[in-house]
Amino acid sequence: MKRKGWAFYVQVCGLLAFYAFTLAVNGWFLWRIQKLRDLGDNWMAGAVIGCLVGPLFILFSAVLTFLFYTVAVKEKKAGVTEPVPISKTESALIAPILNPPGKGFLLFVGILVSVSLWALFAWSQQVFRGLQVTGLGNPVFWGFYITNFVFFIGISHAGTLISAILRIANAEWRRPITRSAEVITVMVLFFGAANILLDLGRPDRMLNVFLYGRYESPLLWDVCSITAYLTASSIYLYIPLIPDIAILRDHVQGWRRDFYELLSLGWTGAPEEVRILEKCIAIMAIVVIPVAISVHTVVSYVFSMTVQPMWHSTIFGPYFVVGAIFSGIAALIIAMAVLRKAYGLQEYLRPIHFQYLGTLLLVMSCLWLYFTFCEYITVWYGHEPDHMLIFFSKLSGRYSFHFWTMALTCFVFPFLVLASRLGKTVGGTVAASAFVCVGMWLERFLIVVPTLVRPRLPYTVGSYSPSWVEISLFAGCLAAFALLYTVFTRLFPIVSIWEVREGKEHAEEEVSERIRTYFPAS
Repeated sequence: MKRKGWAFYVQVCGLLAFYAFTLAVNGWFLWRIQKLRDLGDNWMAGAVIGCLVGPLFILFSAVLTFLFYTVAVKEKKAGVTEPVPISKTESALIAPILNPPGKGFLLFVGILVSVSLWALFAWSQQVFRGLQVTGLGNPVFWGFYITNFVFFIGISHAGTLISAILRIANAEWRRPITRSAEVITVMVLFFGAANILLDLGRPDRMLNVFLYGRYESPLLWDVCSITAYLTASSIYLYIPLIPDIAILRDHVQGWRRDFYELLSLGWTGAPEEVRILEKCIAIMAIVVIPVAISVHTVVSYVFSMTVQPMWHSTIFGPYFVVGAIFSGIAALIIAMAVLRKAYGLQEYLRPIHFQYLGTLLLVMSCLWLYFTFCEYITVWYGHEPDHMLIFFSKLSGRYSFHFWTMALTCFVFPFLVLASRLGKTVGGTVAASAFVCVGMWLERFLIVVPTLVRPRLPYTVGSYSPSWVEISLFAGCLAAFALLYTVFTRLFPIVSIWEVREGKEHAEEEVSERIRTYFPAS
């Protein structure tokens, strides 16, 4: 048996750390359930949530163990082929990683770092002086932070739709765009969760959720679902990365070779490794879809489980999920256009990909209009006084500008662009996507703020205007996300090399065979 190197033992420690995390998650559920039983409180909700979430982490551990054993532990058969050399076309995919950054890249990173540092300064003001530096107060205790939370969590659905669903559907055109979608999912989730900490004012109060949180609260459901989604998405991003990390390992030297050696798990590209890898990807693709849907459904419950006007709605779950997928596709199209231009990936991110995504965006725009119409027509027909105050404040009152701008940017402009010839161009789909991102943020704002401005309790009518701190932190979240995404593209290929290779080698034959099954035999 070949002696294992240092990387193997570090990998073992990493796997053991994930085992410990899995035990901690399941142990926390058991501990909280027991505490609630001792207090005579309702513990059944915790048991139900624990039975749903706990086994997921056990499944994640099993997938990682199966993959680790096959790639890093199991002895390879003799005769494994040497790594396939990088072709001239593929060299564009690893050029950003192998070549030193240019002046334009450094300037761009410098701007992002500056904005992020300014946001950090703004946050320090909030930590030391409290939430008085924001526009929040009674009765508007949620504002920019919760709007951004819902918006960022929604964008995270880009990876789920594009990667998982299209992978299960065997849509071959997905291959060059899956990774850019998966990276958006993982990174934007961090900033969605971070906005909850910003809204708390004191970050240490987050511990109270784990120590004293009640399972009847949708806020705790949020914590459980987002934790599961972030874990699943991270694993789903990492597993397909392994073959490309091995390619980089074979083309670099020095500390970078050690770095990629550690992450590649000793991948050689043997047929058995590929078979197990694809099986693990398929398992995670199936798991991550219901987890992603549950996340934004639970986010909607934070609002719809209350009896506040225009929040207490039975369609908020699917309404939020549709909006999340809608904004996620738009964010992905914009990211692809930037990557295509910055790294010269025209051969991989082709107009046909933007056309297909534009078609999906058009469908989601129509779905968004349908759900929005259903929501507002139901409120209007019911004509309850408390609801109508909020209704008219959006259509013709204080928030009418926000509402009609949302209508224009979420449906009218995207529909006109995508239903025309412009929808078949890169520029047209990017313009429509930019409109959608603006409109979906406004939609989240219109859900959160107008209802709080006019509370049912006997408070005076409130008002809300974001302070420079809130605006700075929003800009900082966008800049930090762009910075992390940019750093990722300098460390790993943003287009999956091995999946594109596999598509070129096998997809044409597989697609032809699949098409033949659609028709009767001659």
